[in-house]
Amino acid sequence: MKQEKLDEAALAEALGRHPDWVRDGDAIRRSFKFRTFVQAFGFMTEGALAAEKLNHHPEWFNVYNRVDVRLTTHDAGGLTDLDFKLAAAMEKAAAGRLA
Repeated sequence: MKQEKLDEAALAEALGRHPDWVRDGDAIRRSFKFRTFVQAFGFMTEGALAAEKLNHHPEWFNVYNRVDVRLTTHDAGGLTDLDFKLAAAMEKAAAGRLA
């Protein structure tokens, strides 16, 4: 199913529900810092399973205990509800693991 790009009002509302995410042009981004590499890797594993279930995959980068994530919907040319669904799943995966 093709995702529709969010308009500015819907985008502002979605960002309000996810204050730790920062708008980066046609994407949102967040850096997660964990206590250990194993916790960072566990987060990435859980995030990967959520991404696969949503069929929506992040751009991410990991160094030791830090994972930088950038989300956008390339097919829509910007941000959609799918980005915020994955952001929520990642927030849940990070809960209890953050430094």
